[in-house]
Amino acid sequence: MKVRVRLFAALRERAGADELELELPDGARVADALARLDDLAGGLSLVMAVNREYASGDAPLSAGDELALIPPVSGGERRTAPHARIVDGPLSLDGLAARVRDPRAGAVVTFAGVTRDVDELEYEAYAEMAREQLERIAAAAVERHGLCAAAVEHRVGAVPLGEASVIVAASAPHRAEAFAGAREIIDRVKDLAPIWKREEGEWVRGRSPIPGSS
Repeated sequence: MKVRVRLFAALRERAGADELELELPDGARVADALARLDDLAGGLSLVMAVNREYASGDAPLSAGDELALIPPVSGGERRTAPHARIVDGPLSLDGLAARVRDPRAGAVVTFAGVTRDVDELEYEAYAEMAREQLERIAAAAVERHGLCAAAVEHRVGAVPLGEASVIVAASAPHRAEAFAGAREIIDRVKDLAPIWKREEGEWVRGRSPIPGSS
């Protein structure tokens, strides 16, 4: 079967053309096409799209499909350290979502944990260590789920009813990975970050974090 391959930027210059036709066996996947193009695309960190939808190496190909090979966008890859903060004041979910938007991302998932049932909750943190833990947790989720970006912020001090104490944002090419990454981040923050909550004058009983499990 024949697949049309679109090329951009550095790949286009390497090939001397903006597209080429690739003959592949029936049942081939994106990874098979990349293997055939290793002389051209090897050494570049690429994002793939099939028929203008982001795709992984396992995605199947059919005759007549358009496979686009997308090199790093202007400014380089966004594999910088995830955003993580301990904040003494209100949190902005919209602002956090903006931090993870990425041209490779087809999904942005956000989560906010808010005060309920009581007038306010009070949070205290070992701030320096907590921020480092948040960064490690978010970085691990990026790696494990193939996220484009991740961000997390936790509030300290008094958090009134209905306001957020913790917010998470994760972006990925597909929604399943974005949801899984965001859920992992919030679950591990609750398990590992040195942050304590007091409700109606009493510290909420929790469990001890497991060293090295982040």
